[in-house]
Amino acid sequence: MNELLNLVKRVKSIADIGLLYSKDPYDRDRYQELHEIALALTSQVVNTPLEEVKAFYGPVTDYPTPKVDIRGMLLNDKNEVLLARESADGKWSLPGGWGDIGLTPSEVIVKEFVEETGLDVSVNRLLAVFDKKMHPHPYQPYYVYKFVFLCELKGDLQFNKGFDMLDAAFFPIDQLPELSLDRILPSQVEVLHHNAINEVLIPIVD
Repeated sequence: MNELLNLVKRVKSIADIGLLYSKDPYDRDRYQELHEIALALTSQVVNTPLEEVKAFYGPVTDYPTPKVDIRGMLLNDKNEVLLARESADGKWSLPGGWGDIGLTPSEVIVKEFVEETGLDVSVNRLLAVFDKKMHPHPYQPYYVYKFVFLCELKGDLQFNKGFDMLDAAFFPIDQLPELSLDRILPSQVEVLHHNAINEVLIPIVD
């Protein structure tokens, strides 16, 4: 199903680009038809009413590009992984969120750690750039790149969870809690952890 969804997203992207840049009325009609077909296919594949799918996508005003999700991995002296528990679904994830305009990726993850866990961190290095279509995440309408950075604790290890978070804690890599699979997968956490503790300096790509 993921392969079909990625194809549908690609068709919608081509249609949106055509509607954005095409001046010919005939071409615009064809692109509009492609756009409607893509939405109808999305509705069927994800078993969601067409009107809900249409309501999710706003008008396209610029060239469609992937969204960027930025997450950080922090390890303690036992090489346990810090996870934050999301109030949205009650499950756990590496701290992070969407990239913010006006902030560098490093600034985003530092901000997210403070907001979600209360911890002050610095960025050590980039661990991975994941393309979500290459991994078995649940369906998401957006096309997403996921940046994951290895972080280091700067201040005291004193949690102060954010208002929209339920908890924050360290976990052994072989005892991970139920993860929020839209945000991070166990297989991703495991390979990130392996590369972090073994000082693999080349980031994972895709």
